[in-house]
Amino acid sequence: MTQRYPLTEPYAHGMLDVGDGQLVYWETCGNPDGKPAVVLHGGPGSGCAPSWRTFFDPARYRVTLFDQRGCGRSLPHAADPTVDLSTNTTDHLIADIELLREHLGVDRWLVLGASWGSALGLAYAQRQPQRVSELVLFSVTAGTRREIEWITRDMGRVFPAEWSRFRDGVPPADRDGDLADAYARLLADPDPAVRDRAARDWCDWEDTHVATVPGHRPDARYADPVFRMVFARLVTHYWRHACFLTDGELLRGAGRLTGIPGVLLHGNLDISSPPDVPWLLARSWPDARLELLDRAGHGSGHGMAERVVAALDGFADRR
Repeated sequence: MTQRYPLTEPYAHGMLDVGDGQLVYWETCGNPDGKPAVVLHGGPGSGCAPSWRTFFDPARYRVTLFDQRGCGRSLPHAADPTVDLSTNTTDHLIADIELLREHLGVDRWLVLGASWGSALGLAYAQRQPQRVSELVLFSVTAGTRREIEWITRDMGRVFPAEWSRFRDGVPPADRDGDLADAYARLLADPDPAVRDRAARDWCDWEDTHVATVPGHRPDARYADPVFRMVFARLVTHYWRHACFLTDGELLRGAGRLTGIPGVLLHGNLDISSPPDVPWLLARSWPDARLELLDRAGHGSGHGMAERVVAALDGFADRR
C-alpha cells in the first residue's frame, strides 16, 4: 500500500498582496528544483493544513500551499464579522492563483484539490489551461445549485433528525427557502450569541452529512470558535451565491481540459457529494481517469489518501 510521505517544513513562505486589502499566506515545500504543484484546499474556508504536504514526494515536487482569501493565515480574517466578503469570489481566487504563480516564477503546475478545492481547480484549469500540467482531484464537486440543494436539503432524507435541527436553526419564515442564505444572515447578526449559535449549527450539520462511512469521527477543528466562524461565513457566502459560477459551468466546460491529464478520485460512500459529478466530468474529459473507491466517503480516509499519493507519484516525473 502506498503511504504518505514524511511531513516536511516549508523552505519559503510569505504574505502576497493580491489587492482589495487582501494578504494571502503562501508557503513552498519540497525540492526547489522539483516539479511545480499547487494545493487548493476545501471549504471554502478550511485553510491549508500541513497534512497536505504529505501527499507529495518532497524529493520530486516543489509544492506551493496557500490559504484562500479570508481563512487560515490570510488576512483580513473572515472570522471577524465586520470583514467585507464582497471581494471574496471564485474569480478573485482564480486571480490570486495566477498572481501567486507569477510571483513564484512558475510557468505551469500540477493542481491538487479536494471538495471545494476540486471545483476551484476545475474553474482555474478551464480558464487558464496553459498554466496547468495535470489535475488530481478527490471528493470531487462542481459547485452546481443541485449539489448545494442536495447538501442543504436532500441529505435530510439520510439524517432526518439532524437535518431538522439544522433547518430549525433559522427563523420559521426562512425554513422553506435558501438555508445557506438564511444562515449567512444569522452569521452577520449584531448579537455575538446569535452568530456563535449559527456557526455551531452550521458546522454540526457539516460534520453530519459526511458521516456516511463506518468509524466516522467528528472534525476536531469545529471545536475552535474562530475556525467555526470563518468556515461557516465563507461556506454560506459561496453557497448563497451558487459558488459565483454559472450553474453547470464546470461540467459544461470540461472539454476545455482536453490535453490535460487528470485523475478523479471519489468514494462510493460519499453520499453528500454523489459520484455522478466525477462520472459526468470523466465522460466529457477524455484525458481524465476516474477511480471510485468502494469503502471511502468524503475526504482522505478509507484508502483515499493512498490513492492520492499514487496519482501524484505517477505524475512526478512527467515534464
